[in-house]
Amino acid sequence: MLLHLTDEQEFVRDTTSKFLGNEAPVSDVRKLRDNPDGFDRSYWRRGAELGWTSFLVRPNAGGGSVSGRGLIDLTLIAHEFGRNAAPGPLLPTNLVAAALGWSATESNAAESNATEILPGLLDGTEIATWCYEEHPGRRLADIELEVNVDGQEVVINGSKRPVEAAGQASHLLVTGRTGPGLTQVIVPAGAPGVTITPMDSVDLTRRFYMVKFANVRLPFKSVLGGPGEAGPQVERLVRHALVLQCAESVGAMERGFEMTVEWGFDRYSFGRPLASYQALKHRFADMKSWLEAGHAISDAAADAVESDSDDAAELASAAKAFVGHYGGEVLQDCVQIHGGIGVTFEHDLHLFLRRLTVNRMVYGTPAEHRQRLADLAFPEGAL
Repeated sequence: MLLHLTDEQEFVRDTTSKFLGNEAPVSDVRKLRDNPDGFDRSYWRRGAELGWTSFLVRPNAGGGSVSGRGLIDLTLIAHEFGRNAAPGPLLPTNLVAAALGWSATESNAAESNATEILPGLLDGTEIATWCYEEHPGRRLADIELEVNVDGQEVVINGSKRPVEAAGQASHLLVTGRTGPGLTQVIVPAGAPGVTITPMDSVDLTRRFYMVKFANVRLPFKSVLGGPGEAGPQVERLVRHALVLQCAESVGAMERGFEMTVEWGFDRYSFGRPLASYQALKHRFADMKSWLEAGHAISDAAADAVESDSDDAAELASAAKAFVGHYGGEVLQDCVQIHGGIGVTFEHDLHLFLRRLTVNRMVYGTPAEHRQRLADLAFPEGAL
């Protein structure tokens, strides 16, 4: 990360780095491949004690940050997750905690939801996830799931995919459409009518699912805010997701690049280090420039979203488009420079490529975000 950090932020980052190095070293990540959850629950609870799930929640609701800028603090954790290809539902749990915290002041029902669910998320004993995307590869905001009001209940019909950690979650935050507007509903994962089906993933530790809702009936108090009024909150959540995802992806890029530079100087060919050959020098220069640009645009997006500045949406999508595209270029080059060993399961490099590959697809592909940028620059009817 290139942001100027306070001593407290440096402490948080160093503490997380040491914790991950000791409790979830990269060498152990492969062992989680066959773990149904992809992570150990006690590891997650101890991570929560370090503040992993608290930064986006206001202090009087049990959360808190070290700098007063919780999203920036959380990007430091996400960056370390990327550098270590670390397991755990960091992104989905924090997004749900944030949404509950934001809504808690809007009504007694929302306050009740936050009071019931937040404590478990903050201490790591419970997991929650956000059911948002429906059609990967289509426009990010293309929501078809229906949330209809029926007396004192809401009825949910539709499906979501991919949903990270849905199989491990106790609660689902579901975004659906009520008429022309969006509605967010807190759904217990075991509610009648909810079906959770595992999906394949190239990431060894993160689990993704398809979640179907068939006439799922819940009391009206399960709605966060008002029916059809969640559009601004959904957009805010999307921006937070993009910023955190980019911070994690840049961490993965950084670690892969460091491993490859080290390899280039250690490995000899015809009596010379690989890194001394002109063609490889040019490739290292390209990779370094993409990595530093990834740092810069991710940090700019995080600052803009944290500050809720006018260009926050543009910067968040620009960061996702850039990091999603050039992150793949960097790590694919790292694999090529390593040669045959770079594509073996025993080498660590593929763990970072897997992490970035999944991040590239979730919450919109680079192409979707380039389209989103075009839509923001040229709204319908502006031309």
